[in-house]
Amino acid sequence: MIAVVRTGGIAGIRRQWHVEAGTDDAAEWIDLIDRCPWDQERDGGPGADRFMWSIQARTPSERRERELPDSALEGPWRALVEAVRAASV
Repeated sequence: MIAVVRTGGIAGIRRQWHVEAGTDDAAEWIDLIDRCPWDQERDGGPGADRFMWSIQARTPSERRERELPDSALEGPWRALVEAVRAASV
């Protein structure tokens, strides 16, 4: 299961997306999760009127959670978030 929550912005609206990986696509989701630098130090905070992203991922072997300012949502983080948003139910 992967959950993404976006908060902040000018209107302060909270949006959320999630996906439950099936047996057919679990390897693809785990690969997206593993590419993200979960343990890397993050720079700065969200800033005024900027989005914050909360990402939670649960695999059979581990559970990960990370909060990122919009400015840090790049590379593998953006790929994961965009995939979850596209597949969200």
